[in-house]
Amino acid sequence: MGIFSQNLDSFETLFVEQLQDLYDAEQRLCEALPKMAEAAHAPDLAESFRHHLQETERQVQRLERIFEIVGQKPKRKTCEGMKGLIAEGEEVISATGSEEVKDAALIAAAQRVEHYEIGGYGTLRTFARRLGYEEAAELLQDTLDEESAADKKLTDIAESHVNLEAQAV
Repeated sequence: MGIFSQNLDSFETLFVEQLQDLYDAEQRLCEALPKMAEAAHAPDLAESFRHHLQETERQVQRLERIFEIVGQKPKRKTCEGMKGLIAEGEEVISATGSEEVKDAALIAAAQRVEHYEIGGYGTLRTFARRLGYEEAAELLQDTLDEESAADKKLTDIAESHVNLEAQAV
């Protein structure tokens, strides 16, 4: 099963399935972020991953609130996209070689995750607005803002020192 079901009978169904997909994605990320933090060599990168884990746990709670708003029980629908992105991150974690280059690769893998989430949350927020779920749209915007900030933080870490250190190896 992918991001879209075979039965797209209503816009509401599409919204709920996308919500379930993101709920699964965030649960998976909660499992992956501690591993990424442990694998990071640069202290600020490890801290960024730990901080984002706390945000992600709050994002899961927001999604549970959104399920409540739309009259649904929280349910996960396997997010194949996040499974693939996390698998790529796990390849970096298990890689051998330079710690500096590995940090640059961790950032690259994490930014792919952030961009995937930004796309998902932006779409779901737009759907929520169209369906009249204003409170849900506001909660989704909060998460979208956090995801964008996390992406910017990773860029700042990469540009301030990680990429320079990796290039020097």
